[in-house]
Amino acid sequence: MFLYVEYPTWISPEIIPGFGLLRWYGLMYVFAFATAYLVFQRQVKKGELARAEGLGRAITDDDVVGFFTWGIFGLLIGARMFGTLVYDTSGIYLQKPWLIFWPFSQGGQWTGLMGMSYHGGFVGGLLGMILWALRHKRSFFAWCDTMTASIPLGYTFGRLGNFMNGELYGRVTTSRIGMVFPNAERFSLSEQWVKDFVARVGIHVPSGALTVNLPRHPSQLYEATFEGIVLWAIIWFIFRTRKPFNGFISGIYTIGYGFIRFVIEYFREPDADIGYRIVAAGTSGKPYLYESLFSLSTGQLFCLGMIAGGIALIVISGAWAKFKTNRNGARSGK
Repeated sequence: MFLYVEYPTWISPEIIPGFGLLRWYGLMYVFAFATAYLVFQRQVKKGELARAEGLGRAITDDDVVGFFTWGIFGLLIGARMFGTLVYDTSGIYLQKPWLIFWPFSQGGQWTGLMGMSYHGGFVGGLLGMILWALRHKRSFFAWCDTMTASIPLGYTFGRLGNFMNGELYGRVTTSRIGMVFPNAERFSLSEQWVKDFVARVGIHVPSGALTVNLPRHPSQLYEATFEGIVLWAIIWFIFRTRKPFNGFISGIYTIGYGFIRFVIEYFREPDADIGYRIVAAGTSGKPYLYESLFSLSTGQLFCLGMIAGGIALIVISGAWAKFKTNRNGARSGK
């Protein structure tokens, strides 16, 4: 009995095989932005943002488009810069920084902007929204809360794009939902742990084969489900209409994403050229194996920062809301 599943053979990174300009990953980004925009617009039309902002100013379609444009540009710039400068170990982007946003290979072939970081996108998008709010004298916390109630559902499509690309897969596993990704690293059958793994899972190894492809956690689907759909449902149905002050939902999202992603990182394989940033004592440090709770990846360290940042955001926005309430109360009493 087989204890794993094969990656679907009908899935190709290219929408039209052989035509690299149209890729599922890029299309998923379009779906992600469109979904977030529609959910955001729904909140605007129901008057949720206007009530939260409380400035007595109408919110126009131009305001919404402008806010999204600044946020998306910031997201793309931040995601690309983190993806190239933080996760790339070759040093090529430090030597030739103009390549960060150059969508062609050295041979002139179209590759798109391959290599995007969620945490970089988070920072960049946040800065973009802050700058827009300052420029237009809007309540950043109110607008950011509305945005963060929209983001997770759109984020689901980004992780589905990773799955369609057959990338960012998880660590090797004997789980029944383990999946063999065709482009994953193969392992030598001369190693005893590999032989034991093959026997346990029931993988058929052709006669004379020297290496084997082992099942991995489909961590992209875990992330799409929990960082996307589940986190969105929690925010949308529990916190969205019950927030005590502006900025609270943004803090909940930041903490929630950081916590969920931190846990899922135990199933996802860290970048092979980086591995763990912290390696637990007595472990091999091999990124494709789960050996200890105390071996932490780059993503997990960023997630700890997000959790701390989310807590700080709730404290700061709560203090700001209290300050404004007291100030308005003092003015009313004069």
